[in-house]
Amino acid sequence: MVRVLLPAMLRPLAGGEGTLDIDAPTLDAVLDSIGAGFPALERRLRDETGALRRYVNFYVDGEECRRLDGAKTSLAEAKEVQIIPSVAGG
Repeated sequence: MVRVLLPAMLRPLAGGEGTLDIDAPTLDAVLDSIGAGFPALERRLRDETGALRRYVNFYVDGEECRRLDGAKTSLAEAKEVQIIPSVAGG
């Protein structure tokens, strides 16, 4: 079981939840599970091809997933996935 932490800006797309506990072997499987329950949230996290959106960062136990195996990152030993969308402004 991995705990997925959602920032305040994404919580309305997850029924107001700040955390989701999901049993999944990889980050991709976590996102599949999110998509099954919250399709609008998944569209903010993955593009039309299923790839991770460029401006959304996914941390697995504090390590950015793109430095690991990207969406295929194993969660066998993981405790936490944190999702952080980039915020731009000027």
